Amino acid sequence: MAEQRRPPRLDQPREPRGVKLPRFDPEAFGRWSEGIARGMGTANFIVYMTIVIALWFGWNTLAPAHLRFDPYTFTFLTLVLSLQASYAAPLILLAQNRQSDRDRVTQEEDRRRATMQKADTEYLTREIAALRNAMGEVATRDFLRSELARLAEELDEAGRRRQRLEHRQQDRIPQHGDGLEEPRDDLDDDRVPDGQPEARSREPEG
Repeated sequence: MAEQRRPPRLDQPREPRGVKLPRFDPEAFGRWSEGIARGMGTANFIVYMTIVIALWFGWNTLAPAHLRFDPYTFTFLTLVLSLQASYAAPLILLAQNRQSDRDRVTQEEDRRRATMQKADTEYLTREIAALRNAMGEVATRDFLRSELARLAEELDEAGRRRQRLEHRQQDRIPQHGDGLEEPRDDLDDDRVPDGQPEARSREPEG
């Protein structure tokens, strides 16, 4: 029994009809085109092409008539050169497009790095300004020397005041000691009260 053909569904897109071209790797084709364009842009290519054309002209002009494959007007050579130019122009344009893409990526990377470098520079500038402000509050060598010299002068002045105070206290000690200590007798080591004459001799024993 033959299968019935299902009607197309309206909720699904229709598959495109047409000739399916073979797929290829764009990256590999781009590298190949860049290689050709790079080779065609050298002096060696121009020299070799000039030699080939000169040999072509010489052979088709000087060789016997039955051996000439492209007689005068050189139609076949013109066709070959036209085909070469037809393929060379798109290959060169493709290589230029790839180079432009690389340049754009490089420019974006350079712009990103420049932005990062600018941000880092601004950050370092702020840090340096903060360090300068902090260093303005830190004591310098001259400031420490002046403070130590002032402190040494204050200590010397305090020492001189203490010495003067000690001298004054030593001068006041005899005045405060009057009436407290009795003079001693040279013979019997007795104390002689103040205001009484000293005994001239000892009393006889027994």
